[in-house]
Amino acid sequence: MEVREHNGTSFYSYLAEEKLMGSRCESCRALHVPPRPLCPACYGNEMSWEEMSGIGELIAFTTVHIGTNAMIAAGYDRNNPYCAGIVRLREGPAISGQIIGVDPSDPESIAVGTPLRATFLNRGDDSGNFLAFAPVD
Repeated sequence: MEVREHNGTSFYSYLAEEKLMGSRCESCRALHVPPRPLCPACYGNEMSWEEMSGIGELIAFTTVHIGTNAMIAAGYDRNNPYCAGIVRLREGPAISGQIIGVDPSDPESIAVGTPLRATFLNRGDDSGNFLAFAPVD
């Protein structure tokens, strides 16, 4: 695997390749997603890239009816809400992302504990891929 610096830009370049990457501290072995250039557990700065399985479960969520400008531009609004959630990955870390394949207009139908798989959304502009999660079939 090509060596890339541990920063947000590199994380997004991996998303463009449809890879969910984290960083593992070589000192204490802590795993961080999104990646960090410095380990918050031991302050070590020797980090290595590690590809995540993308499998996890929903641990928290909210439905958003008034979103950011980017989400409004993507077609979401009061009449077309979206779901954002926190997913605990199989490998341990938790990460936020859009939750697709659920009905955000009926939040009671969305359940914490739902098994999810990472997917990558491209909204057709030059903003690149976005991380999302969908229920596992």
